[in-house]
This record gives sequence, structure tokens and C-alpha cells, in this order.
Amino acid sequence: MTATNEAATAAAECTDGQCANEDHHHGYILDKERYLARLRRIEGQARGIHRMVQEERYCIDILTQVSALTKSLEGVAVGLLEDHVRHCVIDAAADGDPEEKLREATDAIRRLL
Repeated sequence: MTATNEAATAAAECTDGQCANEDHHHGYILDKERYLARLRRIEGQARGIHRMVQEERYCIDILTQVSALTKSLEGVAVGLLEDHVRHCVIDAAADGDPEEKLREATDAIRRLL
């Protein structure tokens, strides 16, 4: 069995985000540490906004930070979506049954918009 076929088989065994095959990994796994670092920065941004409200800072300054936090979260979301398409959708297509994974990706895009 080729690596592509093995990946497709593993992808086919995943339902609702749960994998029956312990060898299967989600598309973001190769960048997991980078995602975790970005999420830690986002947590820091959220704590900073919280502190700004506690300190009764100027509204526009808070809104500027909220905007930056939103962009940071959108960046993580787009990266995860790209990883999903590059890994899960492509693997499902190689297995000949991409419809469910394409629907998941489309639904995720719809939620982001």
C-alpha cells in the first residue's frame, strides 16, 4: 500500500473529528507548535484587552486591540482551514470520496465569513 493510500484509508476512518486509526494525524500536526505559540500570543492579547477595560482606557485604543486580536484569530483559522484542505480533503479525494470533507471545509468557510 502506498503512503497516499494509507493516508486516504486513515482519513476515511475519521468521522466527526474522531479517528479510529491512532496512526492518523490531523493536517495541522506538522505546525502544531507554531499554532500553539500563536494561540499563546492571542491569549496574551486577550488578557491585555481585559486589562485595558479594567484600567478604563480610551475606547478607540481598546477597539484597535480588539481588531488586532480578531485578525490574529482569523489568521489561525485560515491556516487550519488550509491544512484541512491540504491534508484531509486531498486524502479523501485520493480515496475517491471527498464529498464529506469538502462539505466540512465549505461549512467552515461559511462560518468564517
